[in-house]
This record gives sequence, C-alpha cells and structure tokens, in this order.
Amino acid sequence: MESPLWTDRYAPTIDELPQAHLRTYLDHATQRPINLLLHGPPGVGKTAAVFALATAAHANPETDLLVINVADFFSRTKREIGNDPRFAHFLDDGVNRSKREMITHVFRESVAHAPVSGSYRTVLLDNAESVREDFQQALRRIIERHHQTTQFILTTRQLGKIIPALQSRCLPVAVPPPDDAAVIERIETILKAEGRAYDASALALLTEHGQGNLRRAILAAQASAIEADRRDKQTVSESIVFETLSGLGHTDEIDTLLSQAEGGEFDAARTTLDDLLVDVGLDGEEILDELVAVGRSRYDEAMLTALTVHAAETDAMLATGGDDRVQLSRLLAEVGAGGLGQTPQK
Repeated sequence: MESPLWTDRYAPTIDELPQAHLRTYLDHATQRPINLLLHGPPGVGKTAAVFALATAAHANPETDLLVINVADFFSRTKREIGNDPRFAHFLDDGVNRSKREMITHVFRESVAHAPVSGSYRTVLLDNAESVREDFQQALRRIIERHHQTTQFILTTRQLGKIIPALQSRCLPVAVPPPDDAAVIERIETILKAEGRAYDASALALLTEHGQGNLRRAILAAQASAIEADRRDKQTVSESIVFETLSGLGHTDEIDTLLSQAEGGEFDAARTTLDDLLVDVGLDGEEILDELVAVGRSRYDEAMLTALTVHAAETDAMLATGGDDRVQLSRLLAEVGAGGLGQTPQK
C-alpha cells in the first residue's frame, strides 16, 4: 500500500538529495561499501539518504538493508526487548542475559546474516548518539569483524557523542540543512507530481515554516494540500498555507498522551508517542511545543510552571542530540510520577 505521507511516498533518490557533497559521497558508496557516519540536525535527510543509497546499491534493498533504531533498544526494558517480534527469535535460546548482552547479541546475530543478493548488506544504526559508550566499544568490534560483508552507516544529531574509536571506523559526513532554494525545489517537485497548482508565495511560507527541516516543510505542504481539497480549491495558495499552519496541531492526541502519563499508563503513552513520531511524522521539538500549548489550558499556574521547566530541560537535551523518544518519555515519566506537583484541572 502506498504510504500516506509525502516524505515516504516521495523518498528521494541520491540525485534528488539537496546536499551536493552528500550526493558525491553516496555515489562513491554505491561503488564499494564504505562505512559512513552521517551527522546533522533533525529533518535534513540523513535517514532518507541511507534509503536512497540502499536502493541504488542493492538489487533487493528490502532484504539487504537492516535498519536498527537505537530507541528500540536503549529506551526499553529487558522484557520489552525480549518480547519484540523483531528480536525475540534471537533470544529464545534460554540464555539469561543482561540488557547490554541482549543488545549486543541481537546486533551481532543480525549483521551475521549473509546478503540475499550481491556481496554485502547495509546496516543502518539510526540515532546513534543514544548508544552508550560501553556498547559503542562493542559495536566497534562488530564492525571490524564483519566489515567485509557488511556496510555500516550511523546517523546522529551530535557527532561529539560518538567515541573516537568508532568514528575512526567510518567516514564522517556532515549533513547540513538544505538552503531555501533547495527546499522550494523539493516541495515544488512533489506538488507537481501530485498534480497540484500552487503560488510562489505559498512555497516561500512553507519554506519559512520548515526552518531548514525539510521533513517538516514537506508535511506542512501535504497538510495544506489536504486543506485545499477540503475547501474545494484548486490551488495551494499562501492563504491556504497560512490558515493550515495556524490550525496545524494534534491537540486531541497530546491531551490523550498527558492523560495516559498522569494515569501511569506508560505503555499506552509510549504507543501514542510513537504514533506521533512515526505515523504522523512529528519531531521531538514539535511534540514538545504542543505539550506546553495543551498544558496552558489543562493545568493551573503552578503545574504549568513545572511543566515548562521540565520542557526546557527536555528541549536542551533534544538540541544537543538527545533521542526524541527517550527524552519525551522521560518528560512523560515526570508527569506520571507527580513531577508537576498537583492534580490536573478538570
């Protein structure tokens, strides 16, 4: 089934990536399996670049690209990792392992599989800044052991959190935000593919909204196109975009998320959070902004102040490369543990 999100439906090829130097490195990596360390802020195309590389390099990218999100491991308990159907078959040998040993075992067994086609597989370790230092040492040894049959690609928001020994096993490639012209060109390409008329002023407004985050700009363009359809308008105009962005929010989902956290329903809260991060496509900063906005109508002054303080701490962690899921889960745990101090207003 075709993805409902334009960021997935129009996933770029290598030639369509906006960063010229990134295209050059990826072109080289299609000719021989170079280990890469892609670093840059959220929404600039790091993960999209890896998928573009895998599509170009492998005859069967769906089987020869293994994607491991660090949050799947380090933000979960031993039981959650063991019960995950993606990893359970690696851990059903009856051996009692520590969490670190479970993670190492799953990763080692995952990369040990032979490629389905060609001579190597590609392994993406996404959000690598959340990998603990002791596991980074283990990862370095795994890379050394399997480098002949596996291409390793790490993505991170903060290069400084990757130990030098691991950096030395990869080619670091900076992925900066695309400039405004590149963002406009990409949105324009997608709108044309969708058969949408648009105004130049609408593209400028969408680009300003993105602030270098290409994913955010594309999803805003999609929301604007949906709003134009709802109004039976043929053109994605500046006024449509402005009104769409003004009303763009997920108040009901955020309200549910806070209720689940307050009630101690942390499994449900994590599911709601994952829906917002993965299915809706929001990043951590966007969810954080909406949490505070919903809190203004939900909490009294003392609780809102406490929420704002926790949100500021979370924002600082996100700005320095903290994993979205981990940091927002920590904030929700504070809410559930009474970190706001009182009972929410009814």
